Amino acid sequence: MNVKLKNMKEDWVDPDDAPEADEQWFRDAHVYVGDTLIKRGVGRPPIKNTKEMLSLRMDLDVLEKLRASGKGWQTRLNNYIKEAVLKGDL
Repeated sequence: MNVKLKNMKEDWVDPDDAPEADEQWFRDAHVYVGDTLIKRGVGRPPIKNTKEMLSLRMDLDVLEKLRASGKGWQTRLNNYIKEAVLKGDL
């Protein structure tokens, strides 16, 4: 079995060839007790402009058209609304 872990620079097969788990590795690791995540390790950096999840009702034909426009339709919808709001078209 060939093992490749995230952030590891090289593949290894034999456990004796595995990279050393140093202090940095343990600081960056997720910590679990059973199946419960206790501490999240290093991951994606925080986003400056976070977005808020919301529930929105819209006409089905509009939603189908947006979805048919392909991947990224939610971002495009956000940009359309943002542009209208900033221009004062409300």
